[in-house]
Amino acid sequence: MAEDFDNDGAADGQHDRGSGEPRPAPRSGAAAEAKLVQVSGSGLSGPFIRRPVMTVLLTLSAIVAGLATYGKLAVNDLPAVDYPVINVSCSYPGANPTTMANNIATPLEKQFLQIPGLDIVTSASTQGNTSFTLQFSLSKSIIDAATDVQAAIQRATGKLPIDLPSPPTFTKTNPNDQAIYLIGLLSDTMTDGDLYKYASTAVQQRIAILPGVSQVNVYGVQAAIRIKADPAALASRGLTMDDLATAIKSGTVYSGAGQFDGAHRTFVLLPNGQIDQAEGYRNLIVARNKDGSPVFLHDVADVYQGVQDERMSRTFWIRGFNPPGSVVVLAVSRQAGANAVEVAKSVKALFPELRASLPGSITLVPVFDRSQSIVSSVADVQWTLVIAFVLVVLVIYVFLGR
Repeated sequence: MAEDFDNDGAADGQHDRGSGEPRPAPRSGAAAEAKLVQVSGSGLSGPFIRRPVMTVLLTLSAIVAGLATYGKLAVNDLPAVDYPVINVSCSYPGANPTTMANNIATPLEKQFLQIPGLDIVTSASTQGNTSFTLQFSLSKSIIDAATDVQAAIQRATGKLPIDLPSPPTFTKTNPNDQAIYLIGLLSDTMTDGDLYKYASTAVQQRIAILPGVSQVNVYGVQAAIRIKADPAALASRGLTMDDLATAIKSGTVYSGAGQFDGAHRTFVLLPNGQIDQAEGYRNLIVARNKDGSPVFLHDVADVYQGVQDERMSRTFWIRGFNPPGSVVVLAVSRQAGANAVEVAKSVKALFPELRASLPGSITLVPVFDRSQSIVSSVADVQWTLVIAFVLVVLVIYVFLGR
């Protein structure tokens, strides 16, 4: 009987020798393992709960990789997306809207409508200018669309006016091509044309070589020599407007004059036939009187230094400055994929050097910085990440107690 009692005690339970109370028997190994699998082995989180060392290593690896690549992320306000939209423009100075529509818009439209994948064509003809907006289907790439548009323009060239100053041009529409920085040059003593010339030669080229800058556009009024013919003076000398235009073109042609070849050296002739001042145009001979005396341009026209478009009006106002006499705005655009914030920083870092090189009559002022909104948006995202991390830690601590 004593042996049976000991076996039963070994199987069913044993008494605590110190207290005399029974102690529950331990579960078998298979039952304990099944319970553990049921609690922590199910679902995606099971391996991470059973292997805490692996979990810590993976977490640290993700943190290190994130910190290493965070500084290399491109910071822009819009993603790099190529929209299949192309703008075409063509200028013909002096032509009225009807002439622009009939002689320029119509031949181009006929060629554009033959392009496959073209959904919408919108055109507008104004005084001396015609513009098109070509919208293609989203399945057509912008590169293929640009190639087709270029081919269509070439096919229509033979039907356009022969005296067109320049062939039609086209640009791709992309919101990322918008200027990220606008810079103003102000002057109360320089003319509009002189300020534009200085900005396009001294300032534009200096900014264009900065890393990440694709182009710098100069917006202002370009200088030009204005020639206003006197119809009465032309008629009294038997001249027409076409005669006057032909004489001006032939009198300002710049072409090679050849060379002198000697026994030991060669001399190249460099003609100085290009006139760039109003005084030179005034003394240009445009015709001959019956007695052989010359007819100068100043005899039949008023020649003076002016701007290309005298009808252009501009208003510039910025806080802290009086309205200047002359103003030019430079628009800085970034390269595709370049960090907009870094490009803006490099432009701002160049300001002290530019101001030191500018004449005393020119003032440089920053007008618009698009990177400020980008920096503000990035700061909001960073604070959101910090708040999310804190909330996740608090939730884990409250519900798990550790």
